[in-house]
Amino acid sequence: MSGYRLHDGAALVAALVAPFLVALALVPFRTSLTAANAALVMVVVVVAVAASGTRAAGALAALSAAVWYDFFLIEPYQRFTIADEGDLGTSVLLLAVGLIVSQLAVRARRMRDVAASGSAHLATLRAAARFAEDSPSPEALVEHVRVELIGLLGLRGCRFEAGSGAGPRPRMQHDGGLWLDDGGRLVEYVTWPDGETELPVVGAGRSRGRFLLDPFPDRPVPAEEDRLVAVALAALAGAALGSAGLSRKG
Repeated sequence: MSGYRLHDGAALVAALVAPFLVALALVPFRTSLTAANAALVMVVVVVAVAASGTRAAGALAALSAAVWYDFFLIEPYQRFTIADEGDLGTSVLLLAVGLIVSQLAVRARRMRDVAASGSAHLATLRAAARFAEDSPSPEALVEHVRVELIGLLGLRGCRFEAGSGAGPRPRMQHDGGLWLDDGGRLVEYVTWPDGETELPVVGAGRSRGRFLLDPFPDRPVPAEEDRLVAVALAALAGAALGSAGLSRKG
């Protein structure tokens, strides 16, 4: 999470500084550049910031671009004043286009991130399925899933506990929700609860145990997609344990 905060902070700084630097660099050419061409250059800067930042950074970059375009690139220079109506219209369009394009750029970046995340999740499930096919024992698959859960959910640790649990614990449900059933009173979590959270492992219609998830304190609960993949991994481990139990009985 600190990495995300640093990235977002850097994007906001870039949103303030990049339009200023580009407008300043265009000062020697402002007499030969048309207002429209200068505005297009500033829009490119907004898109660059928005594509690598957040929606707030994109909006701030659009506002910064409009301000420094007015200050450096249209007459009267070095004043926050617009004398020509045409230049005023260009400034307003620069701000509007910058805002719109920044939103589109942020949306495209998020769609790219979602696609990349989906590919990573698919690769995780395929690797686990392949391991299940080649695994020498259900216990080896359980260990593989345990390690995958630590990376997938950003955990401090994780352990597998066979048999029935002792006392109520927060539980990651089959739909990815994180709940605690405390005597009929349901509590839903948006940040990891204190202590361990259980992820049930069920196979052949019976409980085979649980993964006990040990998160870092005060961390937000992972994205729903991550939690659903975790549930699928636990189900794969449960299927292997259930099949082994049936084989031994047979």
